[in-house]
Amino acid sequence: MSLNSAMQSGVAGLVANSAALSTISNNIANVNTVGFKQSETDFESLVTSAASDSPQAAGGVIASSQQLVNQQGQLTQTSSPLDLSISGQGFFVTTNQPTNVSTTTPALFTRAGSFQPNDQGFLQNSAGLILQGWLATSAGVITPNPSDLASLQPINVSQVGGAVEPTTTVGVSANLDSGQAISAAATAAAQTPPGAGAYDPVANSMAMYDSDNATGTKPDYSIQIPISDSQGGQHTVQLDLLKSSTPNQWYAELVAVPASDVVDGAGLSNGQIATGAITFSPTGQVASDTLFANPANPTIALGASAAAAPGAGAVNWAASLGVAAQNITLNLAGGSGSTGGLTQLDSQSVTQSINTNGTAFGNLANIEINSSGIVTAIFSNGVTQNLAQVAVATFPNPDGLTAVNGDAFQVSQNSGTFTLEQPGTGGAGQIDPSTLEASTVDLSSQLTDLITSQSAYSASSKIITTANQMMQDLLNIIQ
Repeated sequence: MSLNSAMQSGVAGLVANSAALSTISNNIANVNTVGFKQSETDFESLVTSAASDSPQAAGGVIASSQQLVNQQGQLTQTSSPLDLSISGQGFFVTTNQPTNVSTTTPALFTRAGSFQPNDQGFLQNSAGLILQGWLATSAGVITPNPSDLASLQPINVSQVGGAVEPTTTVGVSANLDSGQAISAAATAAAQTPPGAGAYDPVANSMAMYDSDNATGTKPDYSIQIPISDSQGGQHTVQLDLLKSSTPNQWYAELVAVPASDVVDGAGLSNGQIATGAITFSPTGQVASDTLFANPANPTIALGASAAAAPGAGAVNWAASLGVAAQNITLNLAGGSGSTGGLTQLDSQSVTQSINTNGTAFGNLANIEINSSGIVTAIFSNGVTQNLAQVAVATFPNPDGLTAVNGDAFQVSQNSGTFTLEQPGTGGAGQIDPSTLEASTVDLSSQLTDLITSQSAYSASSKIITTANQMMQDLLNIIQ
């Protein structure tokens, strides 16, 4: 055996165990790093080829580091709704710049999901990497395009203004007293020709009623309905009701309060939106009404403020309001088999409830992300709006990715080409909000490996010391 080869074998042992120590040290240093994937050192023997009758020559050892990127770390609960982890395969797609992102901008892939808005509102993790996803349209529609990396954009959660929701449906639950006395105006209206002071929706309407000036017809009962316009402005539409001398029939007018909120077309005045009559069945349910042109689709149609003057029987929002056109479904009949809606029963007139889906202006109150990666803005008025969907990238060989600073990875020849997926589809893991993936480093095993590497390093150094002593003994022979 050659003393020189023995010394070189010892040097190889020192180098290999130094590399192992470096890997172990990096693992231990990142034992608390979110989303960190530990590496391990593999040793491979080196054999020096020689003829069968030649003295054996020591080969040595070589060390190589292998990433265990595919390992799943333990998920730990947090209090932040923007902390994200992936349960299963895949990586968050990020960039190191929030703006001017193009197809040439390097994509970085990470499992470190401790995201928070930065000073510009972009979701950024603790390493400064900007989260990317498919952005929603102004209407909140998200169209994922997994085949195109260029379709991803940095997710910004601060460029969301306030939100409003115009009223589109109204449900009324109220009772009209079937024993209501017939007023003088209603009695006169039934006469032929109509008597003095007779109710008339044009000449002597409920919308014209003014007790101080003794004008118009006083309604027997009124129901006030709150309405939100396209800018979140609050208005009131009032349903005025007057019992007719015809059994089970009530005159009805829909009126804007104040009247200046609308512009009436011919045939309407004083803020009237619609006029007609409501007829009840013998059991007290709405049987028919003439308030709407199509009773099967009872809709209040309010034209835009900027629209041309309304035609006969039509109504626009007032020009001073500057709001958009609006159609509101007014449900007076209630649901099938329901006791809701408008009724006429032998009990006092009362409004039980008014249900409307409109809301006033609301400020951004919170941001939430669900298991499908949908980023949702929640406003103080209860309105929600989709902002984006987080994309998940998967690889044929995640362990082949190239590690870069910031607990992130880049595509390499060994990793294969990535595939974009929606969370929870196509083999990609689902998003777990309010959790973080812990480091996969097992501290106890790393400390054990540290002791083993130290012992192996010391043994390799002993080889060199021993071989050197033998070399000195050989040199001393000639003295």
